[in-house]
Amino acid sequence: MTVRLTVTALLCALAFPMSAFAEPAHDWGYEGKHGPQQWGTLKSEFSTCKLGHHQSPIDIRATTKGKLDPIAFDYKPSALRVIDNGHTIQANYDAGSGITIGGVHYDLLQFHFHTPSEEHINGKAYPLVAHLVHKSAEGKLAVVAVLFKEGKENPTLTSVFSHLPAEKGKEVAAEGVTLDIASVLPATQGYYNFAGSLTTPPCSEEVNWFVLKTPVEMSKAQLAQFHHVYKHNARPVQPLHARVVMESM
Repeated sequence: MTVRLTVTALLCALAFPMSAFAEPAHDWGYEGKHGPQQWGTLKSEFSTCKLGHHQSPIDIRATTKGKLDPIAFDYKPSALRVIDNGHTIQANYDAGSGITIGGVHYDLLQFHFHTPSEEHINGKAYPLVAHLVHKSAEGKLAVVAVLFKEGKENPTLTSVFSHLPAEKGKEVAAEGVTLDIASVLPATQGYYNFAGSLTTPPCSEEVNWFVLKTPVEMSKAQLAQFHHVYKHNARPVQPLHARVVMESM
């Protein structure tokens, strides 16, 4: 279900992991005249945001169950490098970690957060979602979405949120601190899979999405900590059109 990225789309997709390519914060946002309803008209290169038929996020309701390949996670510890790119908090990940699915390996580039979750399950949004962004050697993107519900404190989030940058656009390296994103994964890793897009401009329809079905816990205090920086940075759900959402058994 993956599709090939153009060079332009790839650079835009890497706007999250690489601050050098990030769009200035004033070019688009999550409310007002620069909000999601206006993205498609802000720039010609953002037109897919309004014209595309495979846009993300979506509200996952009707699914087709099948014997899908499991996601083989191969995540290793990484030095903690955090950046506030003007739209979210993200952690850039060291080389050497990734996933393999359907015989294709994808390197983990970074992960970032949206509140509330951009993905809805049967009409329900969760308080937070982490998007783990991967890229294959052929330039294809795969994103794993991990949903968070309120509960006990999450050690992985504690590591990230304890080192929030004081200013936007500047990566902060936490000296001596390592992070293993594998620790944030749920014990059961069934997923929903669909063809989608970037959830930020230019909304390129070049992304293979894997939304893990089982949410993990975070504390109310941790959510408040993120809300201190971003209270709302989620794109509304988009029409499904003719897409089929696959669900692993």
